[in-house]
Amino acid sequence: MTSDKAETRRRYSRDFKAQVMAECDVPGASVAKVAMSHGINTNVVHGWRKLTRTAAPAAITRQQEFIPIPLPQPAERAAPERCIEAELRRGALTMKITWPTSATADFAAWTRELLR
Repeated sequence: MTSDKAETRRRYSRDFKAQVMAECDVPGASVAKVAMSHGINTNVVHGWRKLTRTAAPAAITRQQEFIPIPLPQPAERAAPERCIEAELRRGALTMKITWPTSATADFAAWTRELLR
């Protein structure tokens, strides 16, 4: 089935598109009602809105700047605490012990109890 009528795509001026978009931006306005009042398919107006939203960020882009952020100084690591290392053997059992030197008295008491 062929039609003698040649279908042409309608073209709208930027001013007209801006007017329709402004009407759509009014609070409570329906895109479908605005489109119908101008004799335009609703999908066309939605397409214009989509193009406007995706084009807007490109116009707003700013030049990137370096912003220094002060960081706290790293905490100095304390020198590892010196340790007492002992190896105890009783028969087939071998036990290796590492004990901090700050608790030497505790190590001595523990060792005395162990060896009784």
